[in-house]
Amino acid sequence: MQFTFASVVALVGSVAAHMAMIEPCMRFNPNCATKPQLPAGVADYDSSIKNPISYNGPFFKSDIPWPEPVASWTAGESVTVKFQPGGAAHGGGHCQFAISYDNGKTSAIVHKVMEHCFFNGPSTSNEAEVLSYTFKLPADVPAASNAQFIWVWTNAIGNRELYTGIADITIANSGGSKSYTGQATIFPNHEGYDTIPEFGGDYTTGLSLYDNAPNVTISSSGYTADLSSKQKPTTSKSSEPSSSDSEFETSPSPKASVSFVVHNAVKVTSSSESETPSSTAPSVKPTSNQGADGECEPGTLQCNDDGSGFSICTWGKWSDEFTCAQGTVCKSSDASSVYCGWP
Repeated sequence: MQFTFASVVALVGSVAAHMAMIEPCMRFNPNCATKPQLPAGVADYDSSIKNPISYNGPFFKSDIPWPEPVASWTAGESVTVKFQPGGAAHGGGHCQFAISYDNGKTSAIVHKVMEHCFFNGPSTSNEAEVLSYTFKLPADVPAASNAQFIWVWTNAIGNRELYTGIADITIANSGGSKSYTGQATIFPNHEGYDTIPEFGGDYTTGLSLYDNAPNVTISSSGYTADLSSKQKPTTSKSSEPSSSDSEFETSPSPKASVSFVVHNAVKVTSSSESETPSSTAPSVKPTSNQGADGECEPGTLQCNDDGSGFSICTWGKWSDEFTCAQGTVCKSSDASSVYCGWP
């Protein structure tokens, strides 16, 4: 039996531990220098904290927060994120760093390290060269006493996996910002998303998925859905990941059609047809404006009758219903968009 070098690295990585965030301390990492006591109902720290998440499981290993914040950050100031040494770094890959106010159900990017996360450049090594990143937290990130910081990593070499971490933090903001708009976090190699194949030395692999992620506006009182463009969706090529390469088209870069991060799910459709994204929010159409055959105007949104979520018109047809985060309800804003906010 023959093995490629990448296959050998993947095998080594399957035995060695992977990467895990230790500052701020992700839930419930036993390896952080300082960490809170476990909350009620959690029996022990997570000994599998460095393992990838399940392909069709939750995006994060726990939806139970630490009983107290593990970091206090200030909008507009520099923050540092650190990772535990000794993990398998799989030749790098793409890392996203995001902020959430609803326990990770909705998050917006505040920093990205594309192509060579954990390294200074192209590498076939499994040993990380870079274990910390310092960046400035955007000045318009709203203050909150119970925000979440999120890390998502797609590895360059090895089995097609996804690694995530979520940490409970506080954010101060003396400027009084009420919302922050950034690209929505995406979760490649997870059910419902495209699978990014092994890079094979091409570190631009999969970048179009990140470049074309739509915007989402988040705040401590909810979030506003946003359409990046109005295009006909196509059937995704993604399938359950395996250790072998899969067909993946990176050029020309497709434009993201619709993406909403709602109740632990993001739905993304894409098209290779180039079209200029709409610069305005989609209009809200009540159910009564549907045609007799159930068709609708592409790009319109409507709240469900009970306010529990909303639907999106994609290529003339109403999509499946999207559920608002627990405790929030769907509302319309200036007859131009819908959002999930507190009652």
